[in-house]
Amino acid sequence: MLIKWSESVKDGVEASKQIFELARVLKENKDNETFKEVVSQVSSLLDILNAPLGQVAAASLPFVSIATGIITYIVEKNQQELTLEQSIGLVAQTAYLESIQSFFRSHFDLTQTLSKDPALAATSQKIKQLGQTLNVEREEAEQALVCFHESKLAKQFNDLLQTRLEESGISENKAKIIVERISRKTHRYLKPNFAKIKDKIHKLSPIYGKNWQQELTFNYGIEKYLKEKIDQEPLGTIFAESFSFHDLYVTLKVQGVTKGIIDDNAPYENIETWAINHLLNPHQVGKVLFIQGQSGGGKSVFCRIFAGRIRQYLHPIYTPILIRLRDIKTIENNFEKTLASAIGWEFATGDHNWLTDKNTRFLFILDGLDELILESGKKDSLQVFLDQVAHFQQQCQENPEQGHRIIITGRPLSLYGIDGLMPNNLEWVNLALMDDETQSKWLEKWEQIVGLEEAQEFRQFLFNQRCPQTIKKLSREPLLLYLLGAMHRDKQVNLDNFIRGEEEQVKVNIYQKAIAWILTKQRNKNLNEQLSSLEIEDLHSVLAEAGFCVLQSGKENALIRTIEDRLLEKGDESAKELIEKARQSKEKNSLKNALAVFHFKKSTDVNNPIEFFHKSFGEFLASECLVESMEEWTQKGGSSKKTYFVKDREFRWQVYDLFGGGYLNPEVMSYLMPLLRQRNINWVTLYERLYEFYLSWSDGEFIEALDSSDDMLPLKKARQLQKYDLKRGQRQVDICTGLNVLILLLEINRYAQSNEILKDKISFYPWGNPDIKTEFDGDRLPRIMGYSECLGKDKFRIILGKFLENVNFQEINIMN
Repeated sequence: MLIKWSESVKDGVEASKQIFELARVLKENKDNETFKEVVSQVSSLLDILNAPLGQVAAASLPFVSIATGIITYIVEKNQQELTLEQSIGLVAQTAYLESIQSFFRSHFDLTQTLSKDPALAATSQKIKQLGQTLNVEREEAEQALVCFHESKLAKQFNDLLQTRLEESGISENKAKIIVERISRKTHRYLKPNFAKIKDKIHKLSPIYGKNWQQELTFNYGIEKYLKEKIDQEPLGTIFAESFSFHDLYVTLKVQGVTKGIIDDNAPYENIETWAINHLLNPHQVGKVLFIQGQSGGGKSVFCRIFAGRIRQYLHPIYTPILIRLRDIKTIENNFEKTLASAIGWEFATGDHNWLTDKNTRFLFILDGLDELILESGKKDSLQVFLDQVAHFQQQCQENPEQGHRIIITGRPLSLYGIDGLMPNNLEWVNLALMDDETQSKWLEKWEQIVGLEEAQEFRQFLFNQRCPQTIKKLSREPLLLYLLGAMHRDKQVNLDNFIRGEEEQVKVNIYQKAIAWILTKQRNKNLNEQLSSLEIEDLHSVLAEAGFCVLQSGKENALIRTIEDRLLEKGDESAKELIEKARQSKEKNSLKNALAVFHFKKSTDVNNPIEFFHKSFGEFLASECLVESMEEWTQKGGSSKKTYFVKDREFRWQVYDLFGGGYLNPEVMSYLMPLLRQRNINWVTLYERLYEFYLSWSDGEFIEALDSSDDMLPLKKARQLQKYDLKRGQRQVDICTGLNVLILLLEINRYAQSNEILKDKISFYPWGNPDIKTEFDGDRLPRIMGYSECLGKDKFRIILGKFLENVNFQEINIMN
């Protein structure tokens, strides 16, 4: 028996009343005899569980004070101090009950559904028996102090609570989750409660030291992070709207992926249900959860909302940590250091044992694998990171002190070519487009925001027979559905606005209209008042150049001085003046809009950056910038109309300037090609100029130039990039430029072969035209592949990836 109580303890609701009576006696400072009379009717503090749980949650019970009173009573009665085992058994009850109260007070809606009935007779008897027969051995007591939820005490308390929750109307599975959450949080109350009574039990003093204070600091740091970071994520506003992500969020569905290929036969699952089932499955601890999805498909919003849901419904079974991978500046030599650096909060950076604390289990949500900033010049950085992730998750399966889990998101088009690098222990799914049911739920939420009349008109817009099928399909993507809805609300679109054509062409059309709408309607108040229509065009130019600079940097932002220099080189003085006016403005965010924010920390700071809120808009604007230059390459003038405006020497520099900083990815190309078609560009001229450059580049003409510094184009571009803190060597610049031109030629050829007018005029052979002896070189492509390997294993395949699909290599053995 834990403590020798009186033998006259009552059963059921009468027993629970004695706990409430003890609280009243303590509050009114009644004499010792009154206290002794009441406490003699108690078998244990767990008697309170006989009462309706809603009553327990609502009551203000000073459990620590009750425990102190009981200790005093027992010491006086037995004339000896409680043992450490008895003390831990008693205080564990106070901590567990406080955890119960804390949980239900934080879940008021759930508390309201609880049955108002007391414990059944059989349960009441179990509660009484536990209080009278509970014996705590020394080893068990110490285990409870170190990690309560793994202790024998926890199991016994949990069994009783599980029964009471089910009696109160909660389903078995839901009750199990609640019990585990309460059990795992008990340690947060256990030691503080000891601290309050240690003067009564001198044997407790030796267990306190600096580690105790460190634990309090660690727990406080986590709770602060959850409150200030995770709780705020769902409340972030969409663009410049007044409503939040939470207001418009609907749960999407996922489908299984096998080795990068979507399994069409796999069933669709609710993404949150899928994730939670895997997290709660003890046999899945070694699995990394990977969610792929298209740009604008809802990955980042899911991460925001899901982190909040985990905090609300599963913490501390799992403690959510949200990391945007674009914020990782450097991949450290081990994953733990990478995590700590990315989180940046002291509970991670200041405690070297933060990942081995048995009372804390983290869920790391890593958003945006495609936005991971790889350390400049470091070979195979992505593979290093993925290997670290896989190894860490495997470690968590093998080490009982590390039960952490990882969720990663990324865009599938960005994964072409790196499928061989993906960890073997992935649970991989694809984020599906909205089905009818999900889209209907979204429209219901939209109605709550814009009102019934506008919502009905938008429905009519979407489901009108005249609405192009491509619009209907694209409206299954969360971002584009919102853009269409918001523009329709603001009277910026109607059915006549949209061309009928291929999906990518219509998507570009939507983005163009969205950007025009954002720059006129979705701006902050100061910007609306200050900018004229001419200055709006200047802002568009600034943002297009910013998108290009972000693409070149490979980062999430670009230095404003980089943009200014490029505008000056292009002779766009008015756009540059717009930045200068903003720089001198007293309003810190004078150019902020729904697309991007300009961080003018100091008017003289050369490191002021611009950052896009959504990556896809930066990529689209970058594509606009590239298309503008490419169109100029095809234009001719002079008396004969045969002379290019951009002469060959300047053309070669512009190619290095535009394509020597960052690689063209499939998303950028999905915007760039439709934009080129929209401009009605001279495809044959563009192809011929790029093809001529490609042949010279693949022969090493530019990297080996010795005549003058002006002709050493890779070096010139590398120096330009280093001026803006982008560390690229001339070999990196040269390879990047050549592979980007190869991508362009492959895509131009792909388009030409589908066009009746162009297919006989454009035929691209990566090794050179076999019909022209002076041009054909069977070693050309293998040489390019080998050259690319200088930057890392499989670099050619990783970068070209998607673009090599359907390329005919049968005419030559590229491995010779």
